[in-house]
Amino acid sequence: MLEMDIINRLLDLLMFRLGVEENYDGKVTPIVTTGSIVWGILLRSAIILFFSFIVMELIENRKYWWISLLFLWLFAAYPGWKQYQFFKKKIQDVEESTLCGKCVHFDSTSQLCKLYDEHVAEGYIPCEGVDWEPKSENEDVY
Repeated sequence: MLEMDIINRLLDLLMFRLGVEENYDGKVTPIVTTGSIVWGILLRSAIILFFSFIVMELIENRKYWWISLLFLWLFAAYPGWKQYQFFKKKIQDVEESTLCGKCVHFDSTSQLCKLYDEHVAEGYIPCEGVDWEPKSENEDVY
């Protein structure tokens, strides 16, 4: 059971899957964050480079090394960039639809309440509105 959970988590990171998971205490944790997108790109890049070295050694022709760069773009960098664009849109939706999005303690890059160090979701507000403080007018909004 634990091994299957680890494999599913690895696949979530590798495939940039969306969603949230609920912990044993009812807290909601997003699967996709900025860090998971970067990790997915690095993991995909390492896999592509590993297999490209093997293929280049098998065909013994070093003229086509640029194909590895094409695969890196097609299967690592571009999907990661698209996922990051989707992630930014999702964060913008969370900021607009929840009380946390207008709070000083909300960190949009990690979808996190800095005061409680807990992830924010549309159905879960860590402080339940008790420690909410509005953002000032001159504060940067991403």
